[in-house]
Amino acid sequence: MLTKDGCTQRVANFWTRVPREFSWALIGDPRHVQYFCDFRPNPISFSADQKSLLLLEREGGATLLADNFTRRTAITDPHVTREIVVPWYTHKKSVINRDHALAIALDEVSDVWTSGEGLVEGEGVSFALADHLRSHMRTEFPQDGRALTVGSLIRDLRRCKLPDEVALLKTCMRAGAAGHAAAFAATAAGQTELDVYLAIQQACQREVGTAAIVYGDFRSTNAERHKAGGLPTNNVLQDGDLLILDFSVILDGYRSDFTNTIAVGTPSEAQVKQFEACEAALSAAACVLKAGARGADVYEAASAQFLQRGYPALAHHCGHGLGMEHPEPPILVPESTDVLRAGDVVTIEPGLYVEGVGGMRFEHNYLVTESGAEQLSDHRIALV
Repeated sequence: MLTKDGCTQRVANFWTRVPREFSWALIGDPRHVQYFCDFRPNPISFSADQKSLLLLEREGGATLLADNFTRRTAITDPHVTREIVVPWYTHKKSVINRDHALAIALDEVSDVWTSGEGLVEGEGVSFALADHLRSHMRTEFPQDGRALTVGSLIRDLRRCKLPDEVALLKTCMRAGAAGHAAAFAATAAGQTELDVYLAIQQACQREVGTAAIVYGDFRSTNAERHKAGGLPTNNVLQDGDLLILDFSVILDGYRSDFTNTIAVGTPSEAQVKQFEACEAALSAAACVLKAGARGADVYEAASAQFLQRGYPALAHHCGHGLGMEHPEPPILVPESTDVLRAGDVVTIEPGLYVEGVGGMRFEHNYLVTESGAEQLSDHRIALV
């Protein structure tokens, strides 16, 4: 979970970037509501996709607006100064449009949004709700000589992970490492991709003691099919296959994302050479990571290892930022204009896909610092 101190700091960071003329801000993207107050409906519940709002006041107030069923499925109690909970469903009366319940909640806090000019996260608040506040709000503001939206500002702030976010990401990674360990035992000729996925999913959830979302690539490749991705199938694994396991574990809205590729049976000489190239590319890219490094340079460091060994250049991104979305900045590709910052959490994931041999990818997650990077994931990278 996100801590009260962390949420308080994130709100303070937000107001530091917003001109003084604005006294309140209405946040509607579920990720950003959580980012500032740790409120998020349980993603494995009947209210998983329902909306809430967060009304921030420059002078320190934070009000959560939600219907009663959305509020009751919260993962944790929010770090707010007050809550406006509208009784949408009471088991006694017919229900109204659930989004309209938030309009009722907004009316109950009109004392805030009629007392000064405010900002609305246009990317996260519906037109119908924004129309309630039309004469008192704006959706963008000038910064550095350009117009900036609320959503863009928050996404930029999200790049610098605070300690409570890093702790949550480490928990996600601990779950992922347990899944990768289970995969070695589960991968064998005669098993299906789905069999291995189920073993991974169970191990991840047992490690953290709670239900969690586990998604990603769980697909086998081989000499005839050298590239594949997506959710697992009932395809039966055969000797000579390479099983790519690139998955994320989501806990409280944050996610891990790292990969291993397991050989079914004894890997061939060509597969071992391919693995060694990927391992070298991963290590070379990780050495470039530090605040101020260009995303394009990280990509080039990995790709150069492939070219030196006679393979084609890295065919996809070298990696990307990690946190509440997948992917998020910085993006590590040849034409990236992104520059790494201290506090970025990134993934490095070089992969090679060779016709007549198969495909493989290996990946670790890192916290970027001023002088380098801290490796956060610790799963065993190996073919067997």
